[in-house]
Formats: sequence, structure tokens, C-alpha cells
Amino acid sequence: MLSELVRNMIHIGRLTVQVGDDTPFTVGAVPAETPELDIAIRLKGRGTAARLALDPEYQLGQTYMDGELEVESGTLAGFMSLIGHNLGRKPTPGALAWARDLIARISTMTNSLARARRNVEHHYDLSESFYRLFLDTDLQYSCAYFAEPGMSLQAAQVAKKAHIAAKLDLQPGAKILDIGCGWGGLAISLARLADVQVTGITLSSEQLRVARARADVEGLADRVHFELADYRMLEGRFDRIVSVGMFEHVGKDHFDDYFGAINRLLDDTGVALVHSIGRKDHGAGLDRWMNRYIFPGGYVPAASEAIAALEKTGLWLADVEILRLHYAETLRHWRQRVEANRARVEALYDERFYRMWIYYLASCEMGFRFYGLMVVQMQITRQIDELPTTRGYMAECEKRYLEILCPSEPDRSQGAHRRSPNVKITPELRD
Repeated sequence: MLSELVRNMIHIGRLTVQVGDDTPFTVGAVPAETPELDIAIRLKGRGTAARLALDPEYQLGQTYMDGELEVESGTLAGFMSLIGHNLGRKPTPGALAWARDLIARISTMTNSLARARRNVEHHYDLSESFYRLFLDTDLQYSCAYFAEPGMSLQAAQVAKKAHIAAKLDLQPGAKILDIGCGWGGLAISLARLADVQVTGITLSSEQLRVARARADVEGLADRVHFELADYRMLEGRFDRIVSVGMFEHVGKDHFDDYFGAINRLLDDTGVALVHSIGRKDHGAGLDRWMNRYIFPGGYVPAASEAIAALEKTGLWLADVEILRLHYAETLRHWRQRVEANRARVEALYDERFYRMWIYYLASCEMGFRFYGLMVVQMQITRQIDELPTTRGYMAECEKRYLEILCPSEPDRSQGAHRRSPNVKITPELRD
């Protein structure tokens, strides 16, 4: 069964498969222009092969995480790239896999307050020390903005913050809400860029602890506040609302709740910026393995689904930007950093966790390169004339904000080593 599946799927590149001690079989040929698409894998036994043949999308991650699938020639990233090049011939799931996918989709529709909290804790309450192994110094855990070729991860994350801040059209004295504030980096940066008050909300106790500590150290605790809160329970009015990497966590049945909250919380002259993973077309919106181990409750919307939910509020969609391949590059940087820190990751957790995390990063990178994933930035206003009618102001603001942010954001990948004042660096993480 597995041999037939592979032969039907692989038409670009070469894949060699060995099952236990059986004689390996090879499918395809190595393209002259992409010699890295020459991969050999070994499966633990025929049971592993059968599970892969019956439910390939889920079992690929499962068997790799469990050590039942090893990449013996080439790399995991190369293996994902080989799959990506052949996604046009992706196998049709069997009845059992189809049923399990349906159950997974149904399970993501309900995202109660308690369940949302559990979902966030599952992923974001991992140790700060772990995230510092592969994120930039500001702990930006969302798509970076590679404004120029060859930018480092650090520079691209600074560029992302400046890009978003420019679209918010910051004004002195503005009250800003950051929905899904992470470890506080964006909120703190906004306060450094303008004389504004920022409230950041998260459902992660670990992120809350780090964010509050960083605001204290930066001397911004009087202007930047962080709370453990669900966006659905928040009250008040804000001049600006920003939400980065949050919308894809709310669940398909809660799109109206999410944009309804923005509508309810946004002041009459307000501006909001939503930055979210999206899809270029309709599809399942979730990966069952990813939903179980990495992002429970997550659903990646088609751009049209997000816009349709926004339209119900009566708010203006003032500007839309699609970031193509930027997240693929971000994930490549994260994956390479995790690979370089394998021993540290395994010391914090174990080998199975390392394999799980590296598969998550490599498969997501493949998704952004080959499977129609992208990032959508939606600028939202209540009034038609709230912002200038052309984009020139964005470029002007972005340039000014970069000049403010860059001097205090050293790039350790280029040899600029400095202990960040934002958070305590544990001994095992010192350069």
C-alpha cells in the first residue's frame, strides 16, 4: 500500500524507502536543478508503513515524532520540500482518515472561555528558556517582515513591528489594545514609538509574567499594562487595536465574536490592525496532527472567510496586504535555530519533544512555500475618512519608526552580543 501511494505521489525528486530490514524501493529521479530533492527514509517496520499508507497526513508527523520514521539521507527540511513539490498529487485520505479529520474539524468549532485558556496554556506556557533558544531577542513569535533580501531574523522582526505600527497611525495620547500580546514585545515597542497607553491581554500565565517583568525593566509600567483576559470579556473603548497571530486561534465558529469584539471596543475614530495566518483558498483549515500536538483549537481561515466576518460589523476594511513567503523564511530561521540548539531543547524536555517541534516548524515552512498558506494584514476603521487616502503616510511612519527601534535591537546573529534588559537570561542560554 505504501509503495503504491509513493509511486502515485512522487513525480518530482527521488524518494527511497526502507521498511525494517526489507529491501528498499526507490521512486523518481533527482532533478538537476534541485539535487537536494534526493531523500532516503527508513521506517521501523511494516506496522509503521501500514499506518502511513492509511493516514499519511497525520501519521507522517506521528511516526517522525515517535522515532519510527528516520531521514537517513538528506534532511527533514529536504523531505518536507520533496513532499511540497509533489502536493499537487497529494493522496486522497481513506475513510478512517476522513472521519478523523471531520471529528477534528468539529472539535475546533467550540472554543469556550475555559477551553481557550487550556489551548493557550498547551502551547504558550512552555518555558521562556525554550522560546529564547530560537526566537529573536524581543520574543516575536509571529511572521517577520523581510523587507529586503538577506535580512536577519532580528532585523526582520524589527521591520515587522515598524510595519504594523505605521499602519496603526499612532497619535499622542492614544489608548491601544493589543489582543494576544504574547511576551509583550510589540506593546512595549509601541510605547517606545509614541506617547501612548497600551493594554496587552493574553491567556498565558507565563507570557503575562514575562511581559510584566519586561515593562518594569523598561521603565514603561506606567504606560504599558498586561492582563490575563479573554478578548470576549473585555470592556472599554480604545483608539487603536492591534492583534497579531491571534485570529487563527479563535476557532471558525467564533469569527463573529472576534470581529464583534473589535467593533465593540474600537472608538468612533479608531483604527485596528489584524495580522493573521490565512489561506489563499478554501480548505480544511486545520491539520489534525498540528491540532493535537501544537495548536489545539486552531483554524486557519481563507482570506474571504475573515473578510466576510468583518463585513458583518459594518466596519471599513481600509487596507489589505498579503505577505507571501515571509512566514516561510521566518520558520526557516526558527527551525535552524532549534536544530543548532538540539542538545539544549532535549535537556529542557526530551528527544521526542525535539522531534515534535522540529517537524512542526519544517512542515509549516513547507505549507507556506507550497500549500497556499500566507499572512493577511487587515487595516480596519470605523470612519471612511479616518486615514489618508493613499499609502504614503505608511512608508513615512515606517522609516521613522525603524530609526527609533533599530539602535536598541542588536542582531546577535551578526555578532552583536548584549544581554537584553527585558528578561532574566538563565545561565544555560548565555551566548
